[in-house]
Amino acid sequence: MVISSEPAVDPADLLERAYDDAIVYGDIDGETVLHEGPVRILANGWVELPTDRLLSPDAVHHIDTQ
Repeated sequence: MVISSEPAVDPADLLERAYDDAIVYGDIDGETVLHEGPVRILANGWVELPTDRLLSPDAVHHIDTQ
């Protein structure tokens, strides 16, 4: 019998979400668009863009998904 010290599923993978079509806003009024297009929301709240850049949770007000 083989027992692994690694978990079968990474808990962070359960909390992350990916969207192909989203708009990331920096303000409540929706006037400041930080990004349009695919995004991945990481378990720690940071938003990963396709260019491998990260947006801080403090910079993002809300995200609309299509």
